[in-house]
This record gives sequence, structure tokens and C-alpha cells, in this order.
Amino acid sequence: MQLILEKRQQLSIANLFTRKVSIASLVTFRVLFGLMMLFSIVRFAAKGWIKTLYIDPVYFFTYYGFDWVKPLGNPGMHWLFAFMGIAALGIMLGAFYRISATLFFLTFTYVELIDKSNYLNHYYFVSLVAFLMIFLPAHTNFSIDVWRKPSIKKEKIVAWLRWVIPLQLAFVYFFAGLAKLNPEWLFEALPLKIWLPSRSDLPLIGNWLTQEWLAFAFSWFGAIYDLSIVFFLLYRKTRIWAYMAVVLFHVMTAILFQIGMFPYIMIASTLVFFPDKYHEKAISFISSLWTKNRNSEENTTITLRQNNGAIIHNWKLKLIAIFFVIQLLLPFRYLLYPGELFWTEQGYRFSWRVMLMEKAGYSIFHIKDNETGMEWEASNLDYLTPNQEKMMSTQPDMILQFAHFLSSEYKNEGYKDISVFAESYVALNGRKSRLFINPDIDLTQIEEGFGHKTWILPFSE
Repeated sequence: MQLILEKRQQLSIANLFTRKVSIASLVTFRVLFGLMMLFSIVRFAAKGWIKTLYIDPVYFFTYYGFDWVKPLGNPGMHWLFAFMGIAALGIMLGAFYRISATLFFLTFTYVELIDKSNYLNHYYFVSLVAFLMIFLPAHTNFSIDVWRKPSIKKEKIVAWLRWVIPLQLAFVYFFAGLAKLNPEWLFEALPLKIWLPSRSDLPLIGNWLTQEWLAFAFSWFGAIYDLSIVFFLLYRKTRIWAYMAVVLFHVMTAILFQIGMFPYIMIASTLVFFPDKYHEKAISFISSLWTKNRNSEENTTITLRQNNGAIIHNWKLKLIAIFFVIQLLLPFRYLLYPGELFWTEQGYRFSWRVMLMEKAGYSIFHIKDNETGMEWEASNLDYLTPNQEKMMSTQPDMILQFAHFLSSEYKNEGYKDISVFAESYVALNGRKSRLFINPDIDLTQIEEGFGHKTWILPFSE
């Protein structure tokens, strides 16, 4: 009897993954994602950022292991963004979808890897979603691909495919909330206590933003929101109120902080939590505006074998499972390093730590010719843009990279034995500025890697 009950339980769990559900939510997400990406690319180009960020700079801070990723110059970078835009349009329309999704992922991620001084959490989010979209059958309904080849049309897919994107969104919210469970955010309202008064010029709400209690209210609300919003979106009775909270939260974020397209991407993406019937109605309405409903000769709904347990052997499921396991572990890698995370930033990136610290500093690089004993200071702005210098001055791995770059530059000028020392001061969350990097360490003797950076001076109150 016990064995029978266990088998029934296993079958019911398997059915949660293998049962058929509507494809509509995946289709509407495809359209919205492609539209948002296309708009973002056009906006990026219109503001001249292709030139200022990827053509004009002399030096680029590559990610460790990706030194081979180089900008393509002019007009190469403009062509790269053009192909990215075409790929985004292909995703939106479902035209040559697999090719479009793959091209978009490769071009977008390539650009993201060129210079980590431009790192933003929503760039990382877009790369992850773009990768997932390659393997999802989002083009098998309401698409040009279906118009070209009606036999690929699907009305239903297996359930686990429908929940891939919501799971990725859940990871973003959960880890963003988990990161806010730190004393400075909850009990000192930092860095909001610093940032909000700086927006006191805003009409209507400006005077409120100078109130300290509001910084605490925003801090606590932000943590509770991130940790709970997914659960409220999943529950039918609270879903509409939760989505209103999503809109309010991200609109306020867009007004108060300059963080680009991220709030709007999250507002649009979160619609994927709504029931399939709403997505079906939206698709039906849009379809009625431009074409009559066309029925394919065969409604192909079988994407996996029906045998119990066959889904386990599906390579897509295995790949996506590995993907999410990595996503689950990556934010915790900071535990492998000693010291204050916000100070050392070892394990900080790619962990959904959104707007958690105010960090400012400056770095002076002292150059020594060991043959003659001559010493001088390098001029950072001869090689870096103001934004690159700002980002580099508070991030140890970038300080090390720039020191090695300076060494190679001077060696190219004929100096044979060069040492580079960094005099770096950093202020964290409103504290007084203090020495950041050991000024007695010749950074040219330090190899870049994932090991603990012992040349970062310890943080202390």
C-alpha cells in the first residue's frame, strides 16, 4: 500500500511538469521582451552611447577570462548594434526565431563583456533571459514562423516550459530581497538616507524625501517587497494588487534613480505571472486587428514523450536545470572570501545586489622606474573616461587591471622595469574616506584571479 501511495505521489509531481498548459504567456513575453530590447537598442544608439562607451575609450576593463572580447571599433560597433536590433525585432515578431534569439544573446552578451565599468544588473538579467529564450518554443504561436510554416503551431506546451521565465524573475526578486537583509539597509537606512535627500528638487514629493523616516520606510518596504512579491503574484486573490505594487514600486524607482530601462523591463516581464486566459485574450485581440484567425492543419502539442519519467531525460530540461543551479549558487560565492563584501566586492557582481551601497573614492597611481629610481604619477584621464575612472577607483579588480595596463604602456614607451603602486581612498555609505589598497604593494607583481585579494586593506569602523 505504501509503495502504491509513493508511486501515485511521484506521478502527481511528474504531472506538474508534464501536463499541458497554454503557450500564450510565453508568446506574450516573447513579444514584450523583443519590443523592450528593440526600444532599448534604438534609445542607446540615439543617445550616442555606442560611441562614448565602446568606441571613444582608450582602455576597456574586460572580465577575467574574457580578455579576448574587444570592441569592434567604428563602424564595427554600430554594425554590431544594428544586428542586435534586427535580432530583437526577429524575437518580437517570431521571425527565424531560433536564429534571432541566438544572435541577440551573442551580440548583447558580447557587448556586455567588453567593459565591466558599464555593468548593470539589468544587463545581466537580459543576457540570462536571452539565453533561456533560445531553448523555449516561444515562436510556435502568433509568429511569422507559424505563418511561414503552419505545421509548427502549438496551442499548448508542457508546464515546465511555461514556468522558466517566472522562475528567473523569482530568482531576481528573492536574491535582491535577501541582499537587503543587512544591518545598514534595515537599521541605518543606508544608502537611501544619502540618496533620497539629493532628489529634494522633485515636485510634490521633494520635501518628503528629506525626511529620515521615509528612508527607513523605503528600506523596509523594499526588502519586504522583494522577498514576498512573487508569492503574492502567484496567489490568485492577491495577484492584481501585487501587480499594482510592482508598477508603483518600479515607477517610483525610475523617478528617483537613474537606472535606465530596468524598471520598465520588470513591469512588463512580471505580466508573465498572470493566468494564461489573459494572455490568450491579448493575443486574440491583437490578431483580430491585422489578420483573420488561421487554423493550422495540425495542432502539434506533443513536445516530449508521454511516458512517465521521460521528461527527466530531456536535454533541454537538464540544461535549464543546470542553469538554475548555477544561478542558485552564484550569489553565495561571497561566503568564500573574508572581509566586508561591500568593501572588497569579492563576489559582489552577478548576485542581484541592487543599489545597496554608496561608494566613492579616488586612486592615484605612482609609477617607479626601477632602473633609474625616477618616480611620477600617472594621469588616469589620459586613458580612462570619467565614468571608467569613477568605477575603477572603488573596485579592486579594476584597480589591478589598470595598474597592469599602465605598466605595459610605459614599457611600450621604452621603460624596461616598471613598478606601479596605488594610493586609493574610498568612502563607504557616508563614512569618512580611508585607505583602500596597500600602497606598498607593487601591483604589477599581483596576478589577476579568483583568489582572495590580500592587498586590499581590511575594513574597520
